Amino acid sequence: MAFTAEQLAGNCSFLTSIRFLAGQTRGMFDAGPRLARLLASHQRWLLTQTAYALHLEYDPRDPTSGLTAVRLTGRITAHKVASRNTVLAFIEELFTYRFITHTPGDERRRPRHFDPANVSHQAMFAWIHANLAALDLLDAGERAAVFQANPSLMRLVQPRIARHCLEDAAWREPPEQVALFLWTEAGGLVVDNFIARMDPEDTGAGKFLVGRVETRALAADFMMSRTHLQRLLAKAAQRGCVGWHDEPRRTHLWISRHFVEEYCAWQAVKFAYVDEAFEWAKARIDALAV
Repeated sequence: MAFTAEQLAGNCSFLTSIRFLAGQTRGMFDAGPRLARLLASHQRWLLTQTAYALHLEYDPRDPTSGLTAVRLTGRITAHKVASRNTVLAFIEELFTYRFITHTPGDERRRPRHFDPANVSHQAMFAWIHANLAALDLLDAGERAAVFQANPSLMRLVQPRIARHCLEDAAWREPPEQVALFLWTEAGGLVVDNFIARMDPEDTGAGKFLVGRVETRALAADFMMSRTHLQRLLAKAAQRGCVGWHDEPRRTHLWISRHFVEEYCAWQAVKFAYVDEAFEWAKARIDALAV
């Protein structure tokens, strides 16, 4: 039976799963930085997941289905995630960097359909696999292995995750402290970096030690401006999300327990949908095999 968000958030081992996924996300970034940045802000995460789901939901009997600019714009603007112009610019970026291509024969047709490139398929599969592996850490499950052995599950699992996450305000609209990072460019990468590196043992003062953070190197690593990163950390410090052990040098960072708890509770919403989609899809596949 799939975990609920409440069960996940209340599980003392859930932080281990969060840190595991943060490490896996870093690996994905190293393998393909530009593609990984599509999931590095929450707006882009929602755009990417929704676009991919539309592709998988294509029905040959319905020429308006699939990934088109009109379909993606309609679904995204309905939930006020982004403006029409932002959606169109996003599609243009995907096409420019060859993460999507025109569906063969659709180059001059309207509506124009797009297909994800192989690298995009691989990245989405890896993302779901990593989330399932993180869930397996909680109950010694075999979700990731089953998913790896049955790649056809992807067509059922991903659209269900994307739809539930887009429609649920608890995920779509992150809590204030989390939103400070996640609504900014590459903010998700910064949080993942801190979560993966932090000492899971509380210092006793409501803080987790992250260690040495050099903003110049970190900004260059994530292809963001140093000024942007410094402003982001300054805002986070003002709200007590992070702080420095060595003022005024500011080289050794801590992250607050309250922020980590808020982040874990928010992540639990998505993880619950991942688990539910996997269980639902597996049950359907098993039923067809009987």
